[in-house]
Amino acid sequence: MTASTDEHGERFTVLRPLLFTIAYEILGSATESEDVLQDSYLRWADVDLATVRDTKSYLAQLVTREALNALRARSRRREEYVGPWLPEPLLLDERDASADIVLAESVSMAMLVLLETLTPDERAVFVLREVFGFDYDEIAGAVGRSTQAVRQIAHRAKEHVHARRKRFGPVDSRRTTQITEQFLTAAATGDMEELVSMLAPGATWTADHGGKATAVRRPVVGARKVAAIMARVFQAVRKTPQMRLETAVYNSAPAVVVYTEDHLEGVLLFEVVDDKITNLYAMRNPDKLTGITIPRKITR
Repeated sequence: MTASTDEHGERFTVLRPLLFTIAYEILGSATESEDVLQDSYLRWADVDLATVRDTKSYLAQLVTREALNALRARSRRREEYVGPWLPEPLLLDERDASADIVLAESVSMAMLVLLETLTPDERAVFVLREVFGFDYDEIAGAVGRSTQAVRQIAHRAKEHVHARRKRFGPVDSRRTTQITEQFLTAAATGDMEELVSMLAPGATWTADHGGKATAVRRPVVGARKVAAIMARVFQAVRKTPQMRLETAVYNSAPAVVVYTEDHLEGVLLFEVVDDKITNLYAMRNPDKLTGITIPRKITR
């Protein structure tokens, strides 16, 4: 390995958590993000370092372009997807989960679902500007648009996101965990009224099955309906001694991982707002479960 190759690797390694986070927020998939980073490194290895003035900016632009290519290709395939599509759950280093409010919100399942409603360019521009604070010239280089066009895209994307989701203030992770544990206890005991009382009236259950696993096929809305689903899930657990539940933190939120013996069945994420559970996201698609037990470090 040459000295130049060593320096390429060192620079890339230092920035890898940031580059992974950028790719994940654009794609909503850790698996695809890892592929993007591999492809980006191959391109980076051929770059003359004497021409690079700002390594962070250069690599962020490179990774963004690769992620956009992947996102556009996936968007063309989306029409063939069976059932609701959810981002791939991300197991976080717990130190990352609550230390940075902006970062925690940006990788929340609800935010990633919302970002899916943007165009690929809008999503990339929003992420780079609002989450990572890159300037418009840097973003223009990443998305291949003029600086003026990027300003307009950024304004449009920001309005779209903020109209649908207000930025969170500090999250009391202890309180959120307490509410989730109380909810799980009620589900385990079959206390329907307690379950309903802990859910927001418009609470939603969304399951991503991809047509490859047993799950509720469409989103379910309403506290009592969602409570009934939770009660059925725990009834199945009680009837199947081989099944077990483990708690974890995914996408900055409490989650439950479901196993049958050593087989990973799915992950259920909870969104809590104002002491009420507003959304439950169930990942059942086996294609999206392959790497979700790998802890990831995110940064900005």
